[in-house]
Amino acid sequence: MVRMSAVPTSEHVVLVTGGARGLGAHIVSAVAAQGARVVINYRRSRDAALALAEKVGDRAFVVGADITDRDAVHHMIDTAAKHFNAPVTAVVNNALPDYSFNGDKRSHADDLTWRELDTQLHGIVGGALTTIQAALPGMREAGGGRVINIGTNLVQNPVVPYHDYTAAKAALLALTRTLSHDLGPDGITVNMVSGGLLRTTDASAATPEAVFDAIAASTPLRSVTTPAEFADAVLFFLSPWSRAVTGQNLVVDGGLVKN
Repeated sequence: MVRMSAVPTSEHVVLVTGGARGLGAHIVSAVAAQGARVVINYRRSRDAALALAEKVGDRAFVVGADITDRDAVHHMIDTAAKHFNAPVTAVVNNALPDYSFNGDKRSHADDLTWRELDTQLHGIVGGALTTIQAALPGMREAGGGRVINIGTNLVQNPVVPYHDYTAAKAALLALTRTLSHDLGPDGITVNMVSGGLLRTTDASAATPEAVFDAIAASTPLRSVTTPAEFADAVLFFLSPWSRAVTGQNLVVDGGLVKN
């Protein structure tokens, strides 16, 4: 059996969680443009998911599921596999709990609550773990697979201390590294792609233009990374070119953070 690490991106069935809007929609479009079959997961954005699927064409399949609901996630994976008559062999863990990157309204050290932390940990780490576990049988059946977790450069450079969100993404980075060790013998690579503030997504819509401009001025490329540019980097970990890369964190932010 040919290991999935050596096959082209077009041979994968790729699940993108939170794929209906924002960064997720850009990842879906980038994956589909490479000829891969793509599962567009959504929680509440059904209309946006269906509109995106219509744009992508018959390579797309839409399934609604709360990624923190184990039964719903297993049903999503099984339904997608039946639709494409092939297992899901790549998972992009992009979905987030509701969050707005507005530095003026963030919780500070004195008023941060465990509930806020738990919400982000449950959604970001718990959701990713649930989705990965549901996809593992199909990946093993196929001879391998790809897991790409979406992270943030705030772990390395907390220029704005979004405590709850950043702590959850740091935990996801740790899980990325430990899972890569555990799943490597199965031919499954596990990596992270981390961005900074993206210009622009739903999550960053509340960010003032002055902040975008300040970040752009601080990068070697003198620009703020776009969702489309970030999605291109995700493709690397789906391609055969990354077949010997696992447990790594690729920071895509115009060179702002040196990882």
